[in-house]
Amino acid sequence: MKKISLVLLLAPFFSMAAEKPPEVTAQQFVNLQQGETAHEGFRRAHAKGLCVTGEFRSNGQLADYSVASLFEQGVTPFVGRFSVAGNNPTAPDLKAPVRSFALSFAMSPTQQWRIAMNTPPVMAVKDPHTFYQQIQAIQAGPEAIQTFFAQHPESGEFLSWKAQYQPSGSFAAESYNSINAFYLVNSNGDKQAVRWAMQPTVSVSPENLKGSDALHREITNRVAKGDVVFDWMFTLASEADDETDPTTAWPASRKQLSAGQIVISDVTPQLNGECHSINYDPLVLPTGIEATRDPILRARSAAYAESYRRRAKEVLMGELEEPGNE
Repeated sequence: MKKISLVLLLAPFFSMAAEKPPEVTAQQFVNLQQGETAHEGFRRAHAKGLCVTGEFRSNGQLADYSVASLFEQGVTPFVGRFSVAGNNPTAPDLKAPVRSFALSFAMSPTQQWRIAMNTPPVMAVKDPHTFYQQIQAIQAGPEAIQTFFAQHPESGEFLSWKAQYQPSGSFAAESYNSINAFYLVNSNGDKQAVRWAMQPTVSVSPENLKGSDALHREITNRVAKGDVVFDWMFTLASEADDETDPTTAWPASRKQLSAGQIVISDVTPQLNGECHSINYDPLVLPTGIEATRDPILRARSAAYAESYRRRAKEVLMGELEEPGNE
């Protein structure tokens, strides 16, 4: 009975997202991501990761654009997570095509902001059903995904990024992108569409990385020696930009502002850290940040919720697996 109720709860997100394409529910989406055998107790996507903690040091430059207290000059702690794509919590780090960085800020008991970022700056498709088809094609093999991209010209910018992307030798040396756009809302109620990126402050060669947990060991050793720092850069849209289309990057000429720096000071295996119990739902937003009508954004939120529901139940029932890297 609970399962049916959740479908009904989540389905509207996908209905809003797909004005013309067929609907896909969050449960269908997560079923596809987890495959025939679920790794119980873990996220159905980006299952392998580790927790990080630290602080955001705001320089106050975005305070005129948003009333979110995070942007006032000062320091806000966070609980974050680095991860690699895939549903296997023991998968080899270096075979994952995408790396991710998530953050959770708790500014007060009622004001939280959760962020989930990936290395690609854009999505390959712009609606949930087509994204579902993309994952089906990936699972079917190289020929199927080649055919899929040929039938979806909106994937052009994603494929251009993929062709030139060179994975670095550290989670600390990647750029992580919001992909979807959001609105900053100031005290006058003015809205500014933005995207953001965490830009690394180090460059690390991948030449010496070895083993299934190479990235996890590298970042653990790196943070043990000193803080890892990212510059948090925001790009402001113009009226010519479509904030609801995640497949198209905005021109490099758009105004950019630095909000400050993300400083990571500690790393913890995910089963021992706070991040494991956090659902990094990109629609958990504080006052001063609002979602756009990008349908992919709403689909991500619904799928994250379904994944969280499953693994939380499994943990409660004592079914959590114990992977070797934990």
